[in-house]
Amino acid sequence: MTLVIQHKVRSGTLGQYEGWLRRAVKAARHQPGHLGVNVIRPDGGGDTFTTVVRFAQASQLQAWIDSAERAALIAEVQPLLEEGDHPLVYNDAEFWFTPFNSYQPPRWKQACVTFLVILPLALLVPLLWQPLFKLQPWLGGYVASNVVITASIVLLVVYLFMPAATRLFSGWLRAGGTQ
Repeated sequence: MTLVIQHKVRSGTLGQYEGWLRRAVKAARHQPGHLGVNVIRPDGGGDTFTTVVRFAQASQLQAWIDSAERAALIAEVQPLLEEGDHPLVYNDAEFWFTPFNSYQPPRWKQACVTFLVILPLALLVPLLWQPLFKLQPWLGGYVASNVVITASIVLLVVYLFMPAATRLFSGWLRAGGTQ
C-alpha cells in the first residue's frame, strides 16, 4: 500500500519544513510494515513536496494514518503549509502508473515499461528455480512449478522492480502529457 502526500510549503518556511520532514520520515520508518519513503522535492523554484510512503499491508498503513504520532506531526506542520495536508492512498498496482500530477501515461508506454520489467524476470526466474525443482521433483511438476515461478515474478515485479522502473522512466512516462 502506498500513501502519497503533497505539501505546498509557504514562502519563507522551507528550512523549517525540511526539518519537520526529516522527523516525519524518521517516524514513518519506525512503523510496523514500513517498506520505504521517497521524497520528491519541487522542480526548480517550485514549492510542492511529494512524499511517498509504502507499507506492506493496508491495516499497517491505516494504523500510521490514524496514529497520534502522525496527527501531532500534521498539527505541527500545518502553519508551514499553503493548502494543508493532502494524503492519497493507493494500492501498489494503482500507484505504478499514477504520477503525482494526476497525469496518466498512455497505455502503450505503460505496456513498454511493464514488458521491460517482466521479460527478463520471465527468462531468469525459471532458471533460478531449476536446481530446487531437480531436488524436489514434486515441486517441479507442471502446476507446482508454474505457481512458484509466477508467484516469484509477481512479487518481484510489485515490490521491487516496477516501483524502481517507474521512477527510472518517470520523465519518459510524463513526456508529452499535460503536467
